[in-house]
Amino acid sequence: MAEADPMIPAAAQVASEPHKRNWQRLILMGAVPLLVLLGGLVYWYSLQGKASTDNAYVKLDKVSVSSEIGGKIVTVAVREDQQVKPGDLLFRIDPEPYELHLRQADASIAAAQANIAALSNASALSGADLTAARENIAFARTNLSRQQALWERGFTTKAALDAARHQVTSAEAQLDQAVAKQREAAAKLATGSQVPGVNPQVAAATAQRALAELNLRRTEVRAPIAGTIAQADRLLVGQEAIAGLPLLTIVARQGSYIEANFKETDLADMRVGQRAEVRFDAYPGVRLKGHVAAIGAGTGSEFSVLPAQNATGNWVKVTQRVPVRIVLDEPSPRELIAGLSSKVTVYTAEQR
Repeated sequence: MAEADPMIPAAAQVASEPHKRNWQRLILMGAVPLLVLLGGLVYWYSLQGKASTDNAYVKLDKVSVSSEIGGKIVTVAVREDQQVKPGDLLFRIDPEPYELHLRQADASIAAAQANIAALSNASALSGADLTAARENIAFARTNLSRQQALWERGFTTKAALDAARHQVTSAEAQLDQAVAKQREAAAKLATGSQVPGVNPQVAAATAQRALAELNLRRTEVRAPIAGTIAQADRLLVGQEAIAGLPLLTIVARQGSYIEANFKETDLADMRVGQRAEVRFDAYPGVRLKGHVAAIGAGTGSEFSVLPAQNATGNWVKVTQRVPVRIVLDEPSPRELIAGLSSKVTVYTAEQR
C-alpha cells in the first residue's frame, strides 16, 4: 500500500480513498456497456454490404454409369477411388450372345440377296411366260377361225367349235396371269423412297446387322468423363447387368462449384456476377475467390420430394432458403471433395 503523504492529514486521506474507488467503479460501469455498444456497432457495420451463410456445400458433377444392354459381367477393369480418363474401359459384358446376333444378321442379309437374285432370274420377270401365253393365244385364235369356217360348211361339230372358243378364252386368261406375275415380281424388286436404290429386304437385314453390331460394341462400357470411380461395390465379375441400372458413379474432378443456401431475406441485393469468398471447414487456411453464377428458381422446400402444405390453421411462417451457385475463380490448393461444408460470403454492395 502506498505511504501516506505527511503533508495531508490522515483523516482527509482516509476520506478520499472511498471517493476515488467510487469514481473508478462508475467509470468501469459506464465503459463496459459503451464498449459492448461500440463492438455491436462495429459488428453491424461489418455485416453491411455482404451476405453470409454456412449452409453451403461443395458440388461436383457426377455421372451414373449403367449398361445399355443386359448380360453377365465378365471383366471388371476399375476399382473404387481409381482415376479414369474418357474412353477408359470400365467393365465388359459377355459378348458371345451379341456375336451370334451379328452372325444371324449376316445370314439375313445373305438370304435377302439370294431372294433378289432368284426373283431377278424368275421366268415371270424374264418374259418367257408372256411369250408362251401370247403364242397360245395366237394358236387358239387360228384354230377357232378354222373351226368357224368348217362349221359354216357343215364339216365340224358344235362341240369342236365350242372347244376352240374355250381354248381362246383360256389362253387369254393365261396371258393375264403371266402379266400379273411379272408385275408382282417387279414389285418385289422395287425400291422405296426411304431407301432409294436398295431393296427393302436387304435394307431391313442391313439395319438388323447395324443394331447387332451396335449392341456388340456396347458390351464394352467405357468412361464418359474423367474423374474418380465411386459406388462400384455392385461391379463384380459374374454379376448380371441390367440395362439402365447404374453400376458405378464417376465423380468429375473438373468444374467444382459451391451450392450455398441463403435465406430469402438475403436475396434483396444479391445479383449474378457479384464477388464471393469461400472458406472450407476441412481446410481452415484455404480461402478461394468466386462469384455468383446463378440464383435458384425455387426454394429448397419447393423442389423437395414432399413439398410443405401450408393450407392449415396452425401455419407458422418459416424463412425459406434459396440455392445460389457460386463458381470458383481460382484453383484450390487442396483437393475439393463433393459434399464438403463451406462458408460463403457474397459482397452484395457490388452491383453488376
